[in-house]
Amino acid sequence: MGILNLTPDSFSDGGKFNDEQLALKHTEKLLNDGAELIDIGPQSTRPSAEFLSSEEEIRRIGNLIFQIKKEFPEALISLDTFYSQTVKFGFNEGIDLINDISGGQFDSAMFDTAAETQLPYILMHVNPSYEAMHDKIKFEDITLEVNRYFSEKTNELLQKGVKDILLDPGFGFGKTVADQMKMIDEVRYLEFGRFPLLIGISRKSFIYKPLGKSPLDINEETQKLHLKVLKQGTKILRVHDVAAAKKTLEIYRNENY
Repeated sequence: MGILNLTPDSFSDGGKFNDEQLALKHTEKLLNDGAELIDIGPQSTRPSAEFLSSEEEIRRIGNLIFQIKKEFPEALISLDTFYSQTVKFGFNEGIDLINDISGGQFDSAMFDTAAETQLPYILMHVNPSYEAMHDKIKFEDITLEVNRYFSEKTNELLQKGVKDILLDPGFGFGKTVADQMKMIDEVRYLEFGRFPLLIGISRKSFIYKPLGKSPLDINEETQKLHLKVLKQGTKILRVHDVAAAKKTLEIYRNENY
């Protein structure tokens, strides 16, 4: 999954692709580098980012989903939003997946909208409110906590009629460095393999801050962690650098087939 941020304030690529032509050009690069999914993000969710309404998200997206589908019909598009209204707009434009960082907690209509559209839904573990999503919590057992959350939320989604669920443990959202490294080691135990796992660790601070590096300077370390989670059954890597992740995927396949 290649990341396409339409934001002026994302932490590592803010303002680079918030113009339709630049966004289309970057989409082409992501696909040429080997991306199968394009994750469109109209709103930054980094700490201290500007909070946007659904209307502003929709304005930022504009005709981009339609244009990507027109120019790159093979591309699958996920829409990174916690608003049901933005999802409805995206659905009408042709998106293929919902990527909701909030687990339905920031918009009470989200799960119903996922059921109505019948789009695959990416469920992420996060603190219960927008204001608290980056508050660091030291859990007694992070894997147990994430599994408890996944179990509760997937049951709710299934009861509402959402059939395709993917799980994202929420790296970079309200977790200590130690807990995130523990999650990397215990990915295989997350929800016991009931649903496909998506891992998004690209340019996350729990990797670069302890090393005293910048987000753009940790490719080697990130790929080692990507290999580690692939070996534990991860199905999707959400990344900025698709070409590097593709090489890691080839290493994994050569080792395991």
